[in-house]
Formats: sequence, structure tokens, C-alpha cells
Amino acid sequence: MRFTSNMAQIIDGKAMSKEIRLELHQELKEFVAAGNRLPHLTAVIVGEDPASQTYVHNKMLACKEVGISSETKILPESTTQDELLQLINQLNTDENVTGVLIQLPVPDHIDERTICNAVAAEKDVDGFHEINIGRLALDMEGTIPATPLGVKTLLERSNIETFGRNAVVVGRSKNVSLPMAMLLHSDGRHSIKGLDSTVTICHRYTPPKELAKFCRQADIIVVAVGKPGLITKDMIKPGACIIDVGINRIKDEKTGKFKLVGDVDYEEVRQVAGHITPVPGGVGPMTVTMLMHNTLKAAKKQNATRLLNV
Repeated sequence: MRFTSNMAQIIDGKAMSKEIRLELHQELKEFVAAGNRLPHLTAVIVGEDPASQTYVHNKMLACKEVGISSETKILPESTTQDELLQLINQLNTDENVTGVLIQLPVPDHIDERTICNAVAAEKDVDGFHEINIGRLALDMEGTIPATPLGVKTLLERSNIETFGRNAVVVGRSKNVSLPMAMLLHSDGRHSIKGLDSTVTICHRYTPPKELAKFCRQADIIVVAVGKPGLITKDMIKPGACIIDVGINRIKDEKTGKFKLVGDVDYEEVRQVAGHITPVPGGVGPMTVTMLMHNTLKAAKKQNATRLLNV
């Protein structure tokens, strides 16, 4: 990692995503040209949450860009858990469906963990199934959740040194922060090629003074809590790499308009950090791109399984 007194180098997730999607498009063309079935991703939304519809729309656009077939099923808010489970079972058994994505959050009357575990592990392109999370914890090959995989890819392609470095993960969600911590601390010699960092996990009950202390010791900080301005300039070790996963919609006091910001005080922190991701344009595009990566990977695995069963 390069230490500098200049403004932090911006890690451009949008540009990196574009590059990776071109690579995936070529990989997909070769896969189909070899006589394999075109991968297909089905996304399911329960309810009419505008943010969920926007997220899924962006995922479908990425599918089109890469060349993956896709469809979106929008179910009413009143859909019961049993009805959703029936649909998931249909998608699990449909040989034409490569990947199944249930857009979270689901309505309160539906149990999120039950739904995530209902998607067949081999079609779980989000990487949320207990089998995939368990395999990640054991350094075994599986589907890695898209956001942590996107962060890992950002670090690797930006040549950020992680071996033996101190990393702090702020947040403890089971879909982002926990798998992110596992990727950071995992042994690089195993199949998932972990990043060999020394990891500290902080969360809402970490006292502010302790959070600042841990962050000041960190060479890498990954923050994903949904709290604007949580990470400030005085908490940053000079030259550290700051990965901001937070997405918050706030009102700009100057313009009166709403804008997206992360969990990091971006303008201040970039004066101290060595590398930093912007919001938007950092981790977000990489999350969607890694979903495409996971879908193509699932297609290849399913194809190999079909050949073995012939």
C-alpha cells in the first residue's frame, strides 16, 4: 500500500465494473459457443418498494449488458410466505433457470432467513444460503455474497496490500459485514483465496472511543452500517484504504435536493486516506457486476453437473 500526503486515490468502482462486464461478456460468448445453455437469472420482488425496483432494474440492465437472459417477477405485498416458497420451489426445479434472486428486504410477515435458505444452494447467486455462507466460513469453494466479493475484487484490482495488514469491518450484517470479515481474514492458500488480514469487527454497541481507536490502527476500513458521516477524518490512519459500502439518502441543505452519500465523511477523509471509494460509483456497481459473475459461475457448475449425470 502506498502512503502519501496527497488527496486519496479514488477507487472507481464504476469503471472497474465496466471492465469486468466486458470480460464476463466474452466469457459468456465462449461458454454458449461451446454448446452450453444461455444462463438465465430470475429476480423476485415482493411488494412495490421503489428502491427494490430500482435495484432490480439495474441488475436486469447488467444482465443485458453481459448477455445473460433475465426476468423479474413482481408479487403483491400481500403474498404469503407459503406462496413465495411455492414460487421458489418452481424456480429451483426449472432447468431453464440458472440463478434465483429474492430482492431483500421482504415484507415483515415473511421470514428472510427461511426465504434465503429456500433458494437452492446451486442457484443462490446472492450467496445468502446457509450452505454457501458455511462453505465461505470453512474456506471452501461456493458462492460468495456479491457485495463482499465486489469489495475483495476492488482491493485486488487496485493493488491494495492486505497480507498481514490490520483491517476493521464496521457493521455485522449477515449478508455483507460478516462474509466481508471472513474474506479479509481467510487464508489465501485455500480455494476462495482469502486476503490474510488481521480483522476487527465493530458494530452499534462498540463505544465511539473504541471505534475510533480501532479505526486509527487500521490499514483497511470497510464500513457498512447505513449511518452518514460515521467515519471521520480524525479516525483515519494516514494512507489507509477506505471502502464505503453505506448508501444513505439525505437532503442537501444547500440545494434542498436529496442525494446519496455513504457512511464516510468523504471530503474530509479523502484528505488523509491513501485510497477511498466514492458513493455512488464505488461498491454499488461492483455488487451488481459480481452478481453477474455468480450467475455465470452457477451456469458453469450446473452444466458440469448435467454432464456428470448423462
